Amino acid sequence: MKRKLKKSASDKVLLGICGGIAEYFGWDSTLVRVVFVLAAIFGVGSFALFYLILAVIMPRT
Repeated sequence: MKRKLKKSASDKVLLGICGGIAEYFGWDSTLVRVVFVLAAIFGVGSFALFYLILAVIMPRT
């Protein structure tokens, strides 16, 4: 069965992006969220823009 990257409906805080990524790779969603926050802080907002792009591109479950 082919997996698809999509927003999580059950594991979401804002838009379900990090929860969807965690479900796709089989990772803990808290770890994905921490990585996104740290990347947004130290990446000078480039990951915040990446998050917004994913929010538009990723389909809902």
